[in-house]
Amino acid sequence: QAHVVESGGGLVQAGGSLRLSCAASGRTFSNYGMGWFRRAPGKEREYVAGISWSGKNTYYADSVKGRFTISRDNAKNTVYLQMNSLKPEDTAVYYCAVYRYSGGVPTSRDYEYDYWGQGTQVTVSS
Repeated sequence: QAHVVESGGGLVQAGGSLRLSCAASGRTFSNYGMGWFRRAPGKEREYVAGISWSGKNTYYADSVKGRFTISRDNAKNTVYLQMNSLKPEDTAVYYCAVYRYSGGVPTSRDYEYDYWGQGTQVTVSS
């Protein structure tokens, strides 16, 4: 059974940084794009960033572009989300997930992702 586990969340002041990790197991994740999503209190889950299976192509929501960086290490089956210049509005539970289609370009549509983790809480204080 494939699954992913997120880690690295915490409490940080506005302007600070955090790096989230997403460890995957149970399948050949190096063949699949990956995505990060988040859900803030009282809001719908939203797309944050995506990365192709090779790591050569990355994609970002406008709200995080220039501040967040997604990367992956296929040898470790791990995807990262480096978050800089954090803002209070970045407060949310962050989730990673595996894009459903092998070799495909990961989209921003959450229903095209499988194997969601339990999430990691990120809280940014003002």
